[in-house]
Amino acid sequence: MDQGNYSRVAEFILLGLSNSWELQYFFFILFNILYIAIVLGNFLIVITVISEPALHTPMYIMLSNLSVLDVFLATYATPKMIHDFLYEPKTISFEGCMAQIFLLHVFAGGEMVLLVAMAYDRYVAICKPLHYATIMNLCKCTGMVIGSWVIGVMHSLSQLAFTVNLPFCGPNIVDSYYCDLTLVIKLACTDTYIPELLMLLDSGLMGVTSFLLLLISYTVILVTVRRRSSMGMVKARNTLTAHITVVTLFFGPCIFIYVWPFGNFPVDKVLSVFSTVFTPILNPIIYTLRNKEVKAAMQKLKTRYVNSRSLSQMPLPKLDLLN
Repeated sequence: MDQGNYSRVAEFILLGLSNSWELQYFFFILFNILYIAIVLGNFLIVITVISEPALHTPMYIMLSNLSVLDVFLATYATPKMIHDFLYEPKTISFEGCMAQIFLLHVFAGGEMVLLVAMAYDRYVAICKPLHYATIMNLCKCTGMVIGSWVIGVMHSLSQLAFTVNLPFCGPNIVDSYYCDLTLVIKLACTDTYIPELLMLLDSGLMGVTSFLLLLISYTVILVTVRRRSSMGMVKARNTLTAHITVVTLFFGPCIFIYVWPFGNFPVDKVLSVFSTVFTPILNPIIYTLRNKEVKAAMQKLKTRYVNSRSLSQMPLPKLDLLN
């Protein structure tokens, strides 16, 4: 189609998760509760790490940044989805759709890189403990955190570059609750083979590279932990279990979605919801349950808060002005 002879669609229609009003009311309540829990749970980790000097180490700095990314990953589409449960039609502007695509790939790409950085941190801590303080200093940790955001932005811009200029002249119906790039590309009024291939190469390269690096890192760490038997290794094993669980929860849905990225499977919606809603709420639960330092710091934070509340509510002593 001649790109000079089309009228770009002004908005897209999202089909959402269900057409049943009863289910939509139920989802409205459920996802409201889950979203509030995501924000509170992850920001509790951030506040705990900031307020506890003992947690000012690379591992926990990265963990707090992971919590921030999880909040953003849940926020780019979940509030819009919650709003749409009560309103018809479920529409989103063209600009809003492109913004969702951009934000999704920024936060998801950034989280992939950050998980690799966290695996490297655990590799150094467990396999080279005597050199940990030298290798994983605050400067390197800060560089890794900033690098994860920069790579996420670059990855997202590369995805958006070949999407935003495609001719979208109709239809404009997206069978999802957010603007999924794999579905939006198919709506373009042109041959989308090249854009689809570029998207697969871009996302696939980043996803596969990150996953292979994580696989290698955790394999080496597990072999090291198995060879050693000490209290330190027991602690390392508990921490490692939490990391591997989070990686599995994050990459599992991504791998399935991108293995068949242009097939329309009902399970894709379930996996999308899992990766953008359930994974961000499970991460703080996993880390707090498997990490004694975080639990102890949260207990200290709670005690400090309760004590400050008690002091603020104590009655002021009365002054006897007659004496």
